[in-house]
Amino acid sequence: MAALREQLLRRKPIILQHKHHLGEELPRRLGTFQLMMFGVGATVGTGIFFVLNEAVPTAGPAVILSFILAAITAGLSALCYAELAASIPVSGSSYSYIYHSLGEGVAAIVGGCVVLEYGIATSAVAVGWSGYFNELLHNLFGFELPTELSVTFLAGPDGAATGGIVNLPAVLLVVLCMLLLIRGASESATVNAIMVCIKLGVLLLFVAIGFTAFNADHFSNFFGMGAAGVSGAAGTIFFSFIGLDAVSTASEEAKNPQKSIPRAIIGALVIVTAVYILVALAGLAAKPVSWFSEPGNGDAGLAKILQEVTGTPLWGTVLAAGAVISVFSVTLVLLYGQTRILFSVARDGLLPKRFLHVNQKTMTPVFNTVLVSLIVAAIAGFVPADYLWDSVSFGTLIAFGTVALSVIVLRRRYPELERPFKVPGYPVVPILTVIACVYVLFSLKPVTWIICGTWLALVFIGYLVYGRKNATLNSYTSDEEIAEPIRELDEV
Repeated sequence: MAALREQLLRRKPIILQHKHHLGEELPRRLGTFQLMMFGVGATVGTGIFFVLNEAVPTAGPAVILSFILAAITAGLSALCYAELAASIPVSGSSYSYIYHSLGEGVAAIVGGCVVLEYGIATSAVAVGWSGYFNELLHNLFGFELPTELSVTFLAGPDGAATGGIVNLPAVLLVVLCMLLLIRGASESATVNAIMVCIKLGVLLLFVAIGFTAFNADHFSNFFGMGAAGVSGAAGTIFFSFIGLDAVSTASEEAKNPQKSIPRAIIGALVIVTAVYILVALAGLAAKPVSWFSEPGNGDAGLAKILQEVTGTPLWGTVLAAGAVISVFSVTLVLLYGQTRILFSVARDGLLPKRFLHVNQKTMTPVFNTVLVSLIVAAIAGFVPADYLWDSVSFGTLIAFGTVALSVIVLRRRYPELERPFKVPGYPVVPILTVIACVYVLFSLKPVTWIICGTWLALVFIGYLVYGRKNATLNSYTSDEEIAEPIRELDEV
């Protein structure tokens, strides 16, 4: 037991992150703008295109406060991510930071949370994309894919039969993203940046048209659902802020990570928060709360609002087309983030080395990308999105909270560590981040805790069986033994 306890608590020395992992490095090709677009691409769209129909019935008009609560929580955490990403610019994001601060056992659990967060989010977004794709087909060509090929066979939370077999568009979307990622990260980042600009333009169009139908009565009884409704909706929509985490997963591929990563994270947060609040206000201005819970309005909800406000399918078609294009970028970034997390975990020996293999032509982890994509595609094809949103929030909140703790621990353990960006208001901001994450976390449904708790138990068992025996730290002895080789490699 003493040996196990020692393994669970052992921390990865930061000096190891500065070591050149020969044959295991990813090229540094991404600039600040591309990184910021990664963050915006993974957030704007993940929530706002789909989640209003889930969150508005829970919080009513006060869903605006839910977005603000989620944004404050994410904003506090973003500052913590910015400090750690600038200080330790490596692939792996929250998993890597926690390995340095809270130990191997907690890192394995958080790694499981992040894998859950990215994998389930990618699947959920792909399912939502399928609804907009069908709406676009209907508006442009007058037909839709049959139910059997556009809906999963599993029943939703209401227990009603779907009549479907597989959500084929969702599966195809994941496969297309996989093929693009295999071509290379730089190419993927360029495509993503273009798609994000299209997305922002389409959403601003929605805001402009939505406010033309402004009805103040839609905001009456503003706080009717109470604080529980606000926090419950915040828990549901919180997953949409994982794009900030996606920025830090690209730290090892950033050209100047000490400066570009903090700028990209904070810039993405500002853009995301502004767009979310504007779109939520425009949606509520145009439609009453009851509209968002009516059957049939959940798929391509924003496009339906535009169509009903203008009385013509033209603008709804434009928004559906924008969603089809831009939500592609969300899936792309989330899939990218998960492969880089697994790459980092495998480099530490907690996963098989196959996840480390980098194609010498494209400089991408091909096996890793293909395996992750196939699993995500299967979930997207057969599991309804209603079961997925809260699970994503659970993983996100755990990751955000532990990253805030890592800032405090690393400030105490490594006061001499170079920190190009420091969290303002330390230690108040990290402490508030933890409190906010815990508050939102306990607003999630009990079934979410059961599902996610079961997954994390399996992750911990996997660590006990494989990870702790194969960890790279098993062969590590001291900082001094590797310090000189590192200096020699840096000189070269």
